[in-house]
Amino acid sequence: MRVLVHDYSGHPFQAELSRELAARGHEVVHSTCNGYVSGKGNLGSSDDRLRFETIGRGPVRKTSFVRRSLQEVGFGLEFVRQLRREKPQVVMIANAPVPMLVIAALYLAVFRVRWVLWHQDVQAVAIRSFAGDKLPARWRFAARLIELGERWASRRADHVVVIAESFVAVHETWGTADKVTVIPNWAPLDEIVPTERRNAWAQEHGLDDGVNLVYSGTLGLKHNPALLAELTARVRELGVEARLVVVNEGPAVDVVREAGQRLGVPTTLLPFQPYDRLSEVFGSADVLVVLLEKSAGAFSVPSKTLSYLCAGRPVIGLMPAENLASRLLRDAGCAVFSPESESVDEAAKWVVGVVKDPSLQVELNESTRRLAEHEFSREACADQFERILAPTSSTANR
Repeated sequence: MRVLVHDYSGHPFQAELSRELAARGHEVVHSTCNGYVSGKGNLGSSDDRLRFETIGRGPVRKTSFVRRSLQEVGFGLEFVRQLRREKPQVVMIANAPVPMLVIAALYLAVFRVRWVLWHQDVQAVAIRSFAGDKLPARWRFAARLIELGERWASRRADHVVVIAESFVAVHETWGTADKVTVIPNWAPLDEIVPTERRNAWAQEHGLDDGVNLVYSGTLGLKHNPALLAELTARVRELGVEARLVVVNEGPAVDVVREAGQRLGVPTTLLPFQPYDRLSEVFGSADVLVVLLEKSAGAFSVPSKTLSYLCAGRPVIGLMPAENLASRLLRDAGCAVFSPESESVDEAAKWVVGVVKDPSLQVELNESTRRLAEHEFSREACADQFERILAPTSSTANR
């Protein structure tokens, strides 16, 4: 089977799935967008059945809705050219922005190529939830167009994989629930592993002493970057000399820097790190932090949470309680608080309780990794995707 997997973001577990499909004898092209700046997975291969390719030129213009939309149309056209070159038997698309997704769906429909939508984020729901207080009124029409495009593309797909049960209700309203399979996301257990707290990466960046609160990953509309500094400041007020470490690139870095300076928080800001150092990055944390805006609700599962669990460190989430990642954190014995300034005091008390209790730290290190090993089965997930992608499985797993 010739498969083309497009993961716009280049996340670790999508790359791992492509690697596993190639190991099972399929010819796989794994496509990503190099214009989207984020932490990337292992996008290299020694298997002659697997190739990693990129599309896109220049960074995504996140701060301009019009320019970003035009750029995403360009990505869609470039993706179509990639499809024409590769001539796959089946295509799977994850994380693609809606303009790009619509162009791809139209091409695949015209040329009758089977394709699967790997629905990682209901963009229509996210945009509608932000439109009320973060977008000017003149852009609400554009938000409606995005919703129509996402629904139209979902209807064109031969199958839809969603990452949580909460997505099913949306597909019921779109008339596509009969072709939906729920497969929760995972993280690569063999690639992200527990390390020593004072590891080589921590030493290289002067982070081997003291207490580190670490955030590594994207920061965007679904986050409130200033909360990171607020949390660290409150931890320091409670008597723990904590440092904030943020691994990120983009406009949110300036927000974190300003908040850290205003609150007197020692802050280390670093660009995205090489994937092969990610275990050390996470391992340098005394506590790892996840952020997700309340408006994101149950429709955006931050993949960094899954990677954090693999790293075997205490994790605190400032995020909606109904989010699937929140359930995982609670199951691991970690803590989840509402993503608002009013929750920072209680969140800081939890952090202080962890860093002052070595036995609790050890317990959480073990429980997070243990939960990851229980939840994240690459083989089981690959079995499901292989059945869905196979040409004879158009009605399987619905």
